[in-house]
Amino acid sequence: MIFVTVGTHEQGFERLVKEIDDLKDNGTIKEDVIIQKGYTKYEPKNCISYKLIGYEDMQKNMNEARIIITHGGPASFIAPLTIGKVPIVVPRQKDFNEHVNNHQLEFVKQVVDRDNSLIPCYDINELKNLIINYDLIVESMKENYKSNNKVFCEKLDKEIKSLFKE
Repeated sequence: MIFVTVGTHEQGFERLVKEIDDLKDNGTIKEDVIIQKGYTKYEPKNCISYKLIGYEDMQKNMNEARIIITHGGPASFIAPLTIGKVPIVVPRQKDFNEHVNNHQLEFVKQVVDRDNSLIPCYDINELKNLIINYDLIVESMKENYKSNNKVFCEKLDKEIKSLFKE
């Protein structure tokens, strides 16, 4: 199952919801899709959709989803990370009247540059390839990921050993 959430911002996110619906319609997406569409006016024809979803249902959908696709709101993309899932993040953009400015776009770029824990989708035309190749992308991210905890522990160990050298 694929779970898509666009948050609760008062501007719709037609670009993302319509693209997901089209990918389901043309057979690119073969599994079930649940969309939390917020104030998006577009009504998906090929996916299950809800305007808003309560916290428990949101958690259930995220836990059951193979892929989670979110907008660029931090709460929406951090939630999958806390349960060990790598979200595809499609930031809302001012040019498409999806938000008042491009802060989501800028924030997602900073997070990706800093720790590469998200799969960004800056161009909606790339979403198809990201979904098709999701498992390979996530696997390659894990191979290149170095835990900050591990780095900290290694440095701490080195410092402690240097204090006890004779």
